[in-house]
Amino acid sequence: MNRPVPPVWRSILYVPGNVPKFIDRAHERGADCVLVDLEDSVPPAQKPEARAMLPDTMEKVARGGADVAVRINRPLRLAVPDIEAAVRPGLSALFVTKTEGVQHLRLLDEVVTELERERGMKVGSVGFAAMIEHPRALAELNDIAERGPRVIAMMLGGEDFALETGSLPGDETLELPKRMVAFAAQAHGVPVIGILGTVADYSDPTAYRKSAERARRFGFSGGTCIHPGLVASLNEAFTPTADEVAYARKLIAADEKAAAEGRGSFSVDGKMIDIPVIDRARRLLQRYEAIERRLKR
Repeated sequence: MNRPVPPVWRSILYVPGNVPKFIDRAHERGADCVLVDLEDSVPPAQKPEARAMLPDTMEKVARGGADVAVRINRPLRLAVPDIEAAVRPGLSALFVTKTEGVQHLRLLDEVVTELERERGMKVGSVGFAAMIEHPRALAELNDIAERGPRVIAMMLGGEDFALETGSLPGDETLELPKRMVAFAAQAHGVPVIGILGTVADYSDPTAYRKSAERARRFGFSGGTCIHPGLVASLNEAFTPTADEVAYARKLIAADEKAAAEGRGSFSVDGKMIDIPVIDRARRLLQRYEAIERRLKR
């Protein structure tokens, strides 16, 4: 299945699609991706206005080099006009709320494909970020990750998931479903987005960064935030540190030296090094280099 190239998104900043004062400054915040929201942050009566604003909104939020994504509504009668307004040159992805299965994504894929053709865009250029927000979708996670059209990222929509399960959103209640989404995504090479907690509380940037750092240790690739003051915390948390990069390079150099000498095993700093350790070091360097390329764009 052909899919768009997975993005390098350490930080994804939500911006309400109907609030010009937030839109006008979003490009200054340093986010890798600005996610223009047409869903929960926009009252029903203002959704048509937010759609009408999208061409200008997308141009404004992209001025600092961020990728542009749009979060669409779930009811089909709202989703289709959202997609028609959003799919245009410059759109990187649609965040598909309340994703429940491959058939749901295929239906939306038909609409997006027609619009890409009509508007002179490369077919398949717009990715889908599948947002899992209902417990019945948990049974479909592997299928979505493996066969979902256009899927370039997956995430748990924590607030809605907590609502649907009658639980309170927080680290304890959301960690299990978030890790379930992560395992399914990781099994098929799909980036997983999120922190191991809730994104609603933006009052403590230090705690937010710690949650993001913990998520990176579990293989998450980036996080979302609703407050621009948290963008820096996400960028730092999801970027390999200088020490990590230096150690990875040291491991790879030692591996190359051992291979040249005909040795299959070796030690570094008193620790035996095997193939998974070297592969992990290579992946870390690949991500670091991808982030560096992004920053130089």
